[in-house]
Amino acid sequence: MIIAMKETLSLKIVQEKVKNCEKCDLCTSRKNAVPGKGNHNADIVFIGEAPGKNEDECGEPFIGTAGKKLNNALKNAGLERSDVYITNIVKCRPPKNRIPNDNEKMMCSNYLEDELAIIKPKIICLLGNTSYHSILGGSEISKNHGKFVSKDGYLYFISFHPAAIIYNQKLEKVFKNDIKKLVDELKKLKTKSGD
Repeated sequence: MIIAMKETLSLKIVQEKVKNCEKCDLCTSRKNAVPGKGNHNADIVFIGEAPGKNEDECGEPFIGTAGKKLNNALKNAGLERSDVYITNIVKCRPPKNRIPNDNEKMMCSNYLEDELAIIKPKIICLLGNTSYHSILGGSEISKNHGKFVSKDGYLYFISFHPAAIIYNQKLEKVFKNDIKKLVDELKKLKTKSGD
């Protein structure tokens, strides 16, 4: 119990650091920095690109239309949002929702590393090209979605960003199938480890 309290406390410290961060110029245009949120003992961590307009307003990740698409996919796979942890590569909204630049990603990288080190997820789901490229150096999400990759002691799963579904309805079924595959793999891992 003390260990869980300590982990929760240090995640709270990371979240406070994010909220007060002024490492790059994004702090001048944001309304709110958006730290990760969710289950501190999550088996799955989802990593998106950056907060959007709704997230910037409220200071919480994935609460707009893309968040609803993710929630639906989780439900479809038998999970609730409260079962997972959701965060982004960059914790502040880039102006006009542009893709974060390398400097912004670098300035935020410690926060993400700390979140992952504290939570120790069984699987990290990379949502979209920015997340995939930033962490695994990958590209062409349409060719690589649904794949698992092991790197630096973590197991990664690649999928589309739920925002892509908003612009391409055909991806909804693909995204739901990806999330189902992710959850099925988690069940296998837990069975192997006896969790």
